[in-house]
Amino acid sequence: MSGETGSSDSDLCSVDFEIFGYVQGVCFRMYSERKGLSLGVVGWVKNTNKGTVVGQVQGPRHLVNEMKIWLSKVGSPGSRIARAVFKNEKNIPKLEISGFSTRF
Repeated sequence: MSGETGSSDSDLCSVDFEIFGYVQGVCFRMYSERKGLSLGVVGWVKNTNKGTVVGQVQGPRHLVNEMKIWLSKVGSPGSRIARAVFKNEKNIPKLEISGFSTRF
């Protein structure tokens, strides 16, 4: 019971994203999965038929924010990110996904 109130670990959130630019055919999904796993967030990532990458990230807010920065500024070594759109950001009581995966 001690340490639970105000703990950043209990401040879980979820956010959907779409990444625009040169992000397909450059291992963006694989690097996103690796980054998510290394940060300790959960989620998924997927290519779209319009040349973007979409997905969702869930976890402690500070780690989700780190992933958002990575998705919008870093990406895979071969990618060129034009812009990143984040939407449906919300607090969640518990994680709804386990692991970080690529969807097809």
